[in-house]
Amino acid sequence: MSGKRVMAVGVFDLLHAGHLHYLEQAKALGEHLTVVVAHDDTVRARKHDPVTPMAFRQRLVAGLKPVDEAIVGNAPDVPIFDILPEVRPDIIALGYDQEHAERSIREQLDELGHHGIDVTRVEGLAGDLDGTRKIIARILERGTA
Repeated sequence: MSGKRVMAVGVFDLLHAGHLHYLEQAKALGEHLTVVVAHDDTVRARKHDPVTPMAFRQRLVAGLKPVDEAIVGNAPDVPIFDILPEVRPDIIALGYDQEHAERSIREQLDELGHHGIDVTRVEGLAGDLDGTRKIIARILERGTA
């Protein structure tokens, strides 16, 4: 494990305990953790309008203890794996609820010549407020009570 570079990816729109747990587990896989924070346009294209802008999300993630470096990912018009030469990961850590399929990512990495990068899914945090949507739902629930 020692000396390995780990890459984690995510939106990190409303930072919460589930994010911290994900990044702690990712960091435990190696020595250096780079977190790729999704570009605002990518979030809009794939999920929703971000609540907080990417520069703010990057700053928050960079301040977390397990994180060695936080960078903003590419816009959606740039191929997703174009960031790999900058990050140079040995391991890509996926969150328990991220919709990426490990096998598909491995196949794409091999096709692009990025051999030797391991793809690992980490375990989730048990709890009722371990996700952004759950937190928003709780706030809305309390706001109408």
